[in-house]
Amino acid sequence: MSTSIDSLSSGQRTPDATLFPLLTSEQLSRIAAHGRRRSVMQNEVLLEVGGQGSRIFVVTAGQLEAVRPGLRQPDFIAILGPGQFTGEVSTLSGRPGFVRVRALVAGEVVEIDREHLLAIVQDDADLSDVLMRAFVLRRAALIARGLGDAVILGSSHCAGTLRIREFLIRNNHPFSEVDLDQEAEIQDLLDRFQVSTADIPVVIFRGRVVLRNPTNRQIADCLGFNESIDLVKSRDLVIVGAGPSGLAAAVYAASEGLDVLVVEASAPGGQAGSSSRIENYLGFPMGISGHDLAANAHAQAQKFGAELMVASVAARLACAARPYSIEMGDRARVPGRAVIIATGARYRTLDIDDAGRFDGSGIYYSATPMEAQLCRDEEVLVVGGGNSAGQAAVFLAQSARRVHMLVRSNGLADTMSRYLIRRIEEHPAIELRLGTRVVGIEGNGHLERVTWREMSSGRTDTHGIRHLFVMAGAIPNTQWLEGCVTLDAKGFVKTGPDLTPEELSAARWPLHRSPWVLETSLPGVFATGDVRSGSLKRVASAVGEGSMAVAMVHRVLHE
Repeated sequence: MSTSIDSLSSGQRTPDATLFPLLTSEQLSRIAAHGRRRSVMQNEVLLEVGGQGSRIFVVTAGQLEAVRPGLRQPDFIAILGPGQFTGEVSTLSGRPGFVRVRALVAGEVVEIDREHLLAIVQDDADLSDVLMRAFVLRRAALIARGLGDAVILGSSHCAGTLRIREFLIRNNHPFSEVDLDQEAEIQDLLDRFQVSTADIPVVIFRGRVVLRNPTNRQIADCLGFNESIDLVKSRDLVIVGAGPSGLAAAVYAASEGLDVLVVEASAPGGQAGSSSRIENYLGFPMGISGHDLAANAHAQAQKFGAELMVASVAARLACAARPYSIEMGDRARVPGRAVIIATGARYRTLDIDDAGRFDGSGIYYSATPMEAQLCRDEEVLVVGGGNSAGQAAVFLAQSARRVHMLVRSNGLADTMSRYLIRRIEEHPAIELRLGTRVVGIEGNGHLERVTWREMSSGRTDTHGIRHLFVMAGAIPNTQWLEGCVTLDAKGFVKTGPDLTPEELSAARWPLHRSPWVLETSLPGVFATGDVRSGSLKRVASAVGEGSMAVAMVHRVLHE
């Protein structure tokens, strides 16, 4: 059956059977054993927007109404009858809910808290399929319709607006947006919340809280992303970084019974999360976007009980004694019996003075539908010769008038998959320039012109290009590890057999055994994915390393 997201639109009164399935009597009996039956009165509010969302209600008699209050008028969601249930992905993590759930008539429900809900989706395969499919599809429908608890007032030409939009998109959080450049009747809304166009970007939360140009951490705090997480509790495993390797480690560790916390500076997916389409990842012959891969992996990790703390930067690894602790930017400490370092790497910035002034205003480090919309029918420039750069060029060529691709080396064979090279060479809208580098950028508030130089001839060209995508080279995110683990000459973490006897002696390796394959010079601390010295810089290998590391974590915990 196809999924209709129209069932979440205003005025729809019959919920779509895919999004709101009807439990059989046998399923209803099994799920009821995990909760408590309770009577509800007419007009009783069971859940409020922004309230504690870590429970679901299964209707056994009567009707429940789910409504999301909007800025101007409520957005009707659905009416649920006997055999149907509330909840979506946020219920698994205990984050605040998006809708108000109210009893239309007196009736009865089964109330199931998060602990028992997790037990159901982990232990009952039949009910897990029904619940998880509904939760994931409901979140997708909320996102598609912009039915969230945040409204962005901003401009597509504003770097702050793009940053906030990207943060919410990559965290798979539904929101709506008012573009001040296109909205004709906006003054009433601005007056209502006492903001002006000079304040943009502005984010309105649940129709009440107004933040002017908030940081990602402020947004996460206001939306309650991390409020259910106990920072004092010591975990079996703390994973720093929610890229492919970190998410894979979280899924495997949590599914095997470990108490897992993932700490992520921005959003799930890491660098791979910004890939427009990954076509050489096993099991996806049609390809999958980095965003979809990350969202599915995050939901899978939540299913098994792993917790994810976002917009939280690891400032230092406290490694003097065990259990180790991750010291956060706000000085909070997260203890863990074992640690996996999965902080990945970030793209290098342009080697041009003050290039950062155009970040988000013409210079970007990811190519997603959001960026593609900004540069539709324009000329764009992609800098880099790896798979990420190739994927970006092919993706942007679908909507841009022309894509210039600049590569410093004299070929792509050593750094890019052959299928991408063929597509780039054969695409009429992509112009590949080898042995070329950017030497100048200009603009007034927004990028307007780019100058590049052909290194063999010294010839320079200046073009009126307003959008430049930088995907060249990688710098490991290891600055927070200083003094704790051994790094290679480029700053990547050395592990296992790559650690020399001299390095282990200098690190005072205390055990009779040698470090496991992915173990660092600090016992019980592992490194996986792009942050590890000698890694393959591929999504599949990162996922494999994340799962491998968990097997070694078990050994360490039993030592």
